[in-house]
Amino acid sequence: MNEIRTKGRNIVNEKTLLVTVDIGKMMNMGYCRCPDKTEVKPFEFQNGYQGFNKFLNIILKTQTTKKLEHIVVGFESTGAYAEPLMHFLRRGAIQLVQVNPLHTKKLKELQGNSPSKTDKKDPRVIADIMELGHALTVMIPEGAAADLRRLTNARERVLQRRTALLNQLQDIVFISFPEFLGIMGDVKTQTAHYLLKHYPTPADILESGLDRLISEMKKVSRGKLGIKRATALYEAAKTSVGIQEGHVGLSLELQEFLRSIEECEHFIERLEEEISRCLREIPYSEVLLSMKGIGKITVAGLIGEAGDFRKFRSISELLKYAGLNLYEISSGKRKGNKHISKRGRSLMRKLLFFAAIRTVRKNGIMHDHYQRYLRRGMKKIKALVAVSRKLLGIMLALVRDHTLYQVNYGETQYLSAA
Repeated sequence: MNEIRTKGRNIVNEKTLLVTVDIGKMMNMGYCRCPDKTEVKPFEFQNGYQGFNKFLNIILKTQTTKKLEHIVVGFESTGAYAEPLMHFLRRGAIQLVQVNPLHTKKLKELQGNSPSKTDKKDPRVIADIMELGHALTVMIPEGAAADLRRLTNARERVLQRRTALLNQLQDIVFISFPEFLGIMGDVKTQTAHYLLKHYPTPADILESGLDRLISEMKKVSRGKLGIKRATALYEAAKTSVGIQEGHVGLSLELQEFLRSIEECEHFIERLEEEISRCLREIPYSEVLLSMKGIGKITVAGLIGEAGDFRKFRSISELLKYAGLNLYEISSGKRKGNKHISKRGRSLMRKLLFFAAIRTVRKNGIMHDHYQRYLRRGMKKIKALVAVSRKLLGIMLALVRDHTLYQVNYGETQYLSAA
């Protein structure tokens, strides 16, 4: 895999064939542009082996006819639809680049001075952007890093699904037994799930009896909940304002939500086991894990999104890849505030932000940095983003030097020199 370059690249010369693709779900639109400005007009090809071979044969034939040395294939960052074609083309000596869809949108009007969008117009616009040098190298994870990306993305989707199920479960409980939420706090705990599974309605709680309810709550909560909470729940069941009609349907739906939530939690456990296994195959994972407050899920997610930290040459490239690079909008005497671009890997930003929250706590490795930002007048959110950027820089330095994290490293170096 080539070095990762997240800044604009000048990839056009007199020996390069520019090929662009407007990616679609079923059909793609290909286009070729030669250095002498001759072109192969936009042509369709299907997503599949035959369609990909048709596309490859056309561009190889054009390369041979024009006696060109290099082929560069570019496309918009369109998510999953582009991945099969990317993996098909990377087997050969073809360079893959991508362009930002925002750039395509802004440049479209220059094509015929019209804002129209068509499948035949888009590949030409992508070629224009590539000629201007605003294409980015495609990063395709390999080996364990590729597995980590898939596993962490799957975990994120399951977490979202579980959150949606918990919200739906809470709605059902509010209808059938609204007092339950006030007494138990929420529906996320193991004790709450047990009670809802075995006593879905206030009538079921009353039927069980107070003594049995106290005994079971103590057992399930391992002594954390006992007589006081069980008594409150039992008394609330006597005067509950939950609806009585249609309770059969509500109970069935409640049980289905609980079952689905349990399945999600089991799947999350399996994913985390696989994440731990794959993480052991990454040679520098222990270096990142040496940072206090940075756990396996965070490290696995960052490696999966970055592909390979060792391929980044500078922190500015890594920050831009994550969408944490800064920009400002200033005009004349007006000085604009700095913001992060958010034009990168959104999961990287999320993982780093939550890592920042953990590390700025008292005795955390970023606590002093965070307090320093606050004393400068930064708002808390911006200070946490600044800590996220700092963490990413430290991670890149640790991987580059292959050294474990040392607390107060600067102070230690100063004392050693003295």
